[in-house]
Amino acid sequence: MQPLAGKVILVTGASRGIGAAAAEALAKAGATVVLTARDKAATEQVARSIGASATAHTCDVSDYAAFERIVAETRSRHGRIDALINNAGVLTPITPLAESDPAEWAQNIQINVVGAFNAVRAVLPGMLAAGGGTIVNLSSGAALRPVAGWSAYCTAKAGLHMMTRAIALETEGKGIRVFGFQPGMTDTNMHVLNRAAQANPIAKVPQADLYPVAHPAMAIVYLCTPEADDLHGQDFSLRDAPFRARLGLAA
Repeated sequence: MQPLAGKVILVTGASRGIGAAAAEALAKAGATVVLTARDKAATEQVARSIGASATAHTCDVSDYAAFERIVAETRSRHGRIDALINNAGVLTPITPLAESDPAEWAQNIQINVVGAFNAVRAVLPGMLAAGGGTIVNLSSGAALRPVAGWSAYCTAKAGLHMMTRAIALETEGKGIRVFGFQPGMTDTNMHVLNRAAQANPIAKVPQADLYPVAHPAMAIVYLCTPEADDLHGQDFSLRDAPFRARLGLAA
């Protein structure tokens, strides 16, 4: 069974980690997937591994005009965009706020907040015109709880959390489904960087205790189906037992 057959789904930050795993899972569920990321070679490799249902584009989400061109090309080629997986993001700088490099701190906001806005801004008018669409914003527990050394990341994810709520409010009754999905502590490069910095207790979590990327990828597929309609407008975590039960994952 392919619950997403016929759907066209755009995934940002798709060159590795959760983005790459989500793109693969979405394709297996029947979707045509459009992958974007800054790393051209890695993104193209992910698309090749998926097969004919995937295409790759090199793009920095903080460049609105570049992302808008990809959206226009996707609509021209496929006629629609049914869902956006807003996954692109960075963790750095990992340092106390008082010691942070201002340019690096601002770059985090530019990618994690402005980049996420750019993606939504580029796809949302077309979704509204088509009468519906799905937006999955990759959130974090850091949106709600400060973490030492992560001032930029926490601030950015708090902004994305509010963006999710604003989208839900402004598109109420217009067929738009939006979710703030916290993948929890997943085995990605972000945790490699954090372990190296040893800036907070999260760095002490053993790699074996992190979720595999397949778990959030499974959740993202689920959120693109009607079964998740009742979660619209909410910010929730893969750690939540009721949500894990929906996915058939152990608590």
